[in-house]
Amino acid sequence: MRIGAALTSLTLAATTLVTPVLAAASPAARTATPREIAYTSWDTTSDFAAGTSRAVRVVRGRVRLDAPTTTARVAGATYEKGSWTSPWTAPGFGLTELVPSWDAKTPEGTFVQVQARGRTADGRRSSWDGLGRWASGDDQFRRRSLGAQTDDLGRVATDTWVAASPMTEWQLRVTLHRRSGTRPSPKVDVAGAVASALPSTTSVATSRPGVARGVVLPVPQLSQMVHQGHYPAYGGGGEAWCSPTSTAMVLGYYGAQPTPDETAWVGGHDDRVVDHVARMTFDHRYDGTGNWPFNTAYAATRTDKAFVTRFGSLRGVERMVKAGIPVVTSLTFGAGQLAGAPISSTNGHLLVVVGFTAEGDVVVNDPAASSNAGVRRTYDRGQFENAWLKRGPAGGSGGIGYVIHDKAHPLPARASATSW
Repeated sequence: MRIGAALTSLTLAATTLVTPVLAAASPAARTATPREIAYTSWDTTSDFAAGTSRAVRVVRGRVRLDAPTTTARVAGATYEKGSWTSPWTAPGFGLTELVPSWDAKTPEGTFVQVQARGRTADGRRSSWDGLGRWASGDDQFRRRSLGAQTDDLGRVATDTWVAASPMTEWQLRVTLHRRSGTRPSPKVDVAGAVASALPSTTSVATSRPGVARGVVLPVPQLSQMVHQGHYPAYGGGGEAWCSPTSTAMVLGYYGAQPTPDETAWVGGHDDRVVDHVARMTFDHRYDGTGNWPFNTAYAATRTDKAFVTRFGSLRGVERMVKAGIPVVTSLTFGAGQLAGAPISSTNGHLLVVVGFTAEGDVVVNDPAASSNAGVRRTYDRGQFENAWLKRGPAGGSGGIGYVIHDKAHPLPARASATSW
């Protein structure tokens, strides 16, 4: 399920959105187990008031440190810390996976740590498991995921908390850190997570085209392959940078790419923005640039909001595109399963959905193309949904999407009480 590291073959105070969508195990059996999905976030002063604060306070909708009295040793340095803990959150089904994401500002010498835990119907609680220690820069602290932590009722797969058995509730804790003796504080704007319970399937019923037929957004085209051999220390170099290249394309659409001064360290390479975004999303433990929330957390420092979620079908993505919001999606496919793709197969590849044809097929910017000019592609709707929504022992992201938007492009109204 990792994205971007496998191009070898090429490889409620809070807001809750619940999306039950039926998936099918095969084209001949389209009844089947529902795809249960619920994204919940906290992003206002009143939202954060529903949680528990320790040595932090909320100022204008942002959580920041407030006279911390405890410290922690991390990576050889001493940090003062405080935390905000969400209320227990019930998605309305037995969740088996949770993907947190966050928006935060982290001045040099600060970072945030995000943890999750679950509770079963009979009241058993898992331990707190760490999903990452994150900072937007890397001069004083190197962002990193925290390993599998397979100690009790759950485990971590890089950026995803996986329950050993269904959980009826979940909880997040965000711990803010700053170097002892310094004054700057990290500020958390949004904390959230998408909970899901997905059927094991390699084929789904193709959704009917929706509101974005004929809409194509002017997202700039960037190829990861023109960066082949660049900075292999960042997850293998450009040929593995599908995720940061996709993120860079969306930032370019919003006019929010890093500046020439920020990218000056790259040197004489073309499209220096891609190299810079790869560095700013690199996970120093996972050793790759495909950590989902690390990509959205970086994007949020440059736009208004960004988060990781799952979609039940392309109809939710169509609502985003209709609102002017491109969506980064994670696909897995084998030989012959995605006609027109620049790669024959992959166990995890990121690309940007930029629109839809009048017939409802999917218009994308696929960064695996050999040149910027070849990035724009059109994929068959049914083939795309199979490659995107699949989930099971053989892999698949289960409909993962990066939603990145600015104030000029707010999220669309939900189509119903339970979905976009």
